[in-house]
Amino acid sequence: MEKKLHQPLGGNEMPRFGGIATMLRLPHLESPAGLDAAFVGVPLDIGTSLRSGTRFGPREIRAESVMIRPYNMATGAAPFDSLSVADIGDVAINTFNLLDAVRIIEEAYDGILEHNVIPLTLGGDHTITLPILRAMKKRYGKVGLVHVDAHADVNDHMFGEKIAHGTTFRRAVEEGLLDCNRVAQIGLRAQGYTADDFNWSREQGFRVVQAEECWHTSLSPLMAEVRAKVQGGPVYLSFDIDGIDPAWAPGTGTPEIGGLTTIQALEIIRGCHGLDLVGGDLVEVSPPYDTTGNTSLLGANLLYEMLCVLPGVVRR
Repeated sequence: MEKKLHQPLGGNEMPRFGGIATMLRLPHLESPAGLDAAFVGVPLDIGTSLRSGTRFGPREIRAESVMIRPYNMATGAAPFDSLSVADIGDVAINTFNLLDAVRIIEEAYDGILEHNVIPLTLGGDHTITLPILRAMKKRYGKVGLVHVDAHADVNDHMFGEKIAHGTTFRRAVEEGLLDCNRVAQIGLRAQGYTADDFNWSREQGFRVVQAEECWHTSLSPLMAEVRAKVQGGPVYLSFDIDGIDPAWAPGTGTPEIGGLTTIQALEIIRGCHGLDLVGGDLVEVSPPYDTTGNTSLLGANLLYEMLCVLPGVVRR
């Protein structure tokens, strides 16, 4: 059967302030069957440790995606000319039980991956990446990881709980979900609970890029190094919006000064072109802390950029 290439609803067909709010104004489909890639919302915030509100992230990211047009004029990527893409809605999480929500998310992604679809996820707090990686392991085996964040998220526990948004990647290592020699963490900064907070990641084999290494420079050379580090197998891209400095992305639960710029964010994602990306997420957008909508707007654009670097996307 011929693949159906869905196109975003054009601004001259329906005013950009009108219509149903889907990601990039794509069709909303109930099933991922027949798609190459799908946008999925996971409106979770009960894994946060400071400011909540990421439950509203998926809805606001969709709302702020209305200005994004089909063709990437910088890279030439034309994702909708080659991939079948749609918005398949939100995972119906348990809003009162984090561990049950994690179970629901894993089962939902098991179903998505059965269709050989690449999920691009609108978070939601960073807890969601753990169940997604669990599903990825069943489909692909251990994956490499490009992780952009102000925090390493490798705490052993938070208030005695083993699963929360700050423990995601320690659990992923312990559960054998990651190919640890193919992991890079970019943008880590601020203070630690101990002097060795970032060294745990290094001890696992991760390439740790602290934010200071990124100051006042293009990240294109760094991304050449990252590609060499993580290539050679399936790769997952997890982008926490607090990796960006709060001057550009204040709408997040745990903001840290001295962060990456929006231009560096584009360099990181565009620098993933050529990797065998099997999924990605954009997490920790908390709209109540940014009434301008700029953080959600940034999140929407970064998800579009992720779409543009997926395998099989043609460049014009």
